[in-house]
Amino acid sequence: MIDPHGYLNTTWDFNNYTEGFICRFLGVDCWHPDENRVLNLILFDLGLKGQFPHGLKNCTSLSGLNLSHNELQGPIPSDISKRLPYITNLDLSFNKFSGEIPINIANLSFLNVLKLDKNKLTGHIPLEIGLLDRLRNFSVANNRLSGPVPAFLHTNIPADSFANNTGLCGMPLDGCSIHQMKFDYSFKSGFVIGYIVFSTSVAIFFTSCCVPWVYIVERKKKITISEMMMLMVKRKHKITDDDQAGSSSTVGLLEEGNKEISMLEKRVTRMSYADLNDATDNFSENNVIGQGKMGMLYKASLPNGYVLAVKKLHDSQFLEEQFISELKILGSLRHINVLPLLGFCVESNQRFLVYSYMPNGNLYDWLHPMEEGQEKAMEWGVRVKVAIGLARGLAWLHQNCHTVKIIHLDISSKCILLDQNFQPKLSNFGEAMLVSSTCASSVNSEFWEMAFVKEDVHGFGVVLLEMITGVDPSNMTGSSNNVLNEWIGHLSSSSDFHGAIDKSLIGQGFDAEIIQLLKVACTCVDPIPDRRPMMVQVYEDIKAIRERCDLVDDSSMLMQPEICPATSEKSVEIEMAEFQ
Repeated sequence: MIDPHGYLNTTWDFNNYTEGFICRFLGVDCWHPDENRVLNLILFDLGLKGQFPHGLKNCTSLSGLNLSHNELQGPIPSDISKRLPYITNLDLSFNKFSGEIPINIANLSFLNVLKLDKNKLTGHIPLEIGLLDRLRNFSVANNRLSGPVPAFLHTNIPADSFANNTGLCGMPLDGCSIHQMKFDYSFKSGFVIGYIVFSTSVAIFFTSCCVPWVYIVERKKKITISEMMMLMVKRKHKITDDDQAGSSSTVGLLEEGNKEISMLEKRVTRMSYADLNDATDNFSENNVIGQGKMGMLYKASLPNGYVLAVKKLHDSQFLEEQFISELKILGSLRHINVLPLLGFCVESNQRFLVYSYMPNGNLYDWLHPMEEGQEKAMEWGVRVKVAIGLARGLAWLHQNCHTVKIIHLDISSKCILLDQNFQPKLSNFGEAMLVSSTCASSVNSEFWEMAFVKEDVHGFGVVLLEMITGVDPSNMTGSSNNVLNEWIGHLSSSSDFHGAIDKSLIGQGFDAEIIQLLKVACTCVDPIPDRRPMMVQVYEDIKAIRERCDLVDDSSMLMQPEICPATSEKSVEIEMAEFQ
């Protein structure tokens, strides 16, 4: 691309070959500051010229691309899904891109946001885009498009997203005439039939081969295809029947007079924007303590000396559902291992969540320090404490029949916060699902409930592996579980025990206990969900390992060699043989 104003020249220096040097470039956001793996590329409103940059294919981990408000031209690449396979946010708006929207763009299965408005695009919108189940923000306004609008199966796209395209028709726009529909009739018919056949085939295969947990031994009954499809629909709604009856549109939930907000005020304190603004010094950059998918986190100091954490959500309509979900869930939950939600604020289009301040940050930063050469400071005893607390919290969420059962669905070391005593607090419930308000459940609900419970178990297993091995989870999981399975297979077959665990833990006298917990982690990430344990069992297993090993430390008379053998080289070899 051409940089006529020279905005990039000051930082884009490719003569520097140190690891992570790219991360200091203007507009470049990396997965980790000392690795050359680009997470986001944000280059909007720089006057850039040229065509779509083909070199992006080398950014194999790219998740977000914003080239909006520039002067780029030419076509959008026809093989864009190969160039940006893991993209979640693609913003090419306010440029001069021309030609048709490539049908290949519908293969970007991770897309949450697709903005193509204010360009010179012509032709028809590929109908397959409507099948992108993660897409929440889509806009092609102010182009030269024509033909039917896709039927979006998983979200509602407003009419404004299609404005000023005189040839477009269909919901939410005016209906299509016979002339407009004739052009696409044969394609749509074949496409719909093909999609139904394909979906049914996938469901049959998925049910029979990939989801052994749908078989209930006591009932001798397998889930039907329709039940499987209902399971997937249920996952998208993520709320109980009671919540569905009492909630209105997402936009309405944030209006001052809405009953939903009034009900939430009874659970969580509504705070004033002025107070939050003062406590964060007008949301100063000096008070930023973190950034996540939902928004920026600020440290807030009150006049009485009390310290809070204020999350200022990104200005995105897609996050309104997460905002309400977090309020509903954390507003009614109190547990030692769940982050306390103290209040919320709605001011115009801005939304804020207020939590207790966690002075030790998140688990990820402790396991993967940012400063080059810094040694990992988290001792093994603290890691076990975190593992036990996290397992206890998840077990309570899954088994809490007296209120509601909660499935988190977004477990990672970044959402595990640590208080002053390193007690873990589970946070980020924006993706969570409320599965039941009572202990009673139907046969159908057991199927989908168990599916997502085992998803949480898998997430816990990845975090436990991360604490044991020190390996960044993005290097374990990649784009699918294949990388993780291969990694586990290698770990299981390897005789090099010391090569498998975090180097900072080796030789500290915990080798045998680490192997026991490594076994627990591997059962949690088993590729077959039915073989994964429930979190209650995981909690009991980890607690038992810790207690028995504490007995070994307290008295050699109480040693139980089958659980905590002496950490000689020979005993380690015996344990590794059992692990294999």
